[in-house]
Amino acid sequence: MVKQITTIDALKKYNDGDIVELPAFSPDKPFVAKLKRPSLLAMAKNGTIPNTLLGQANSMFFGNTLRNAKPDNDALAKLFDIIEIMCKCAFVEPTYDQIKEAGIQMNDQQYLAVYNYTQEGVQALSSFRGEQGNI
Repeated sequence: MVKQITTIDALKKYNDGDIVELPAFSPDKPFVAKLKRPSLLAMAKNGTIPNTLLGQANSMFFGNTLRNAKPDNDALAKLFDIIEIMCKCAFVEPTYDQIKEAGIQMNDQQYLAVYNYTQEGVQALSSFRGEQGNI
C-alpha cells in the first residue's frame, strides 16, 4: 500500500478539533462540545503555562522525574490550575471562558475527560461510552 501525503487542507481540518460527548451533568443533561488537542510543549514555550506550574506540569505529563522532591501541600490546587489551562486551550465551542462566564461549574469527571482527551484524543473517552452513549 502506497502512503499518501497528508494535504494542508486535511491538516487544517484535523486542527479544528472533534465534537465529543463529555460526561453528562446528569443523566438527562448531556454535555457535547468541540475540543482540540493543544500541545503542552508549545504551551510551555509561549508562556501559557506559568513558570510556577512547569514542574507540576512536567510531573503530570511526563511522570515524576524529580528525585527527592519535597512533598507539595498545594499539589492538588496546582493540578487543577494545569487542568484549567488545558481546558482553556482545548475548548473550541463553547469556549472555556464562555462556560465560566455563564457560571457553569464542570464536575470532576468532565475536567478529567477533557484532560484525557488532550492527551489521547477521542479514544481516551471510550470509558464514558458505556454510561454516556456514543462519543
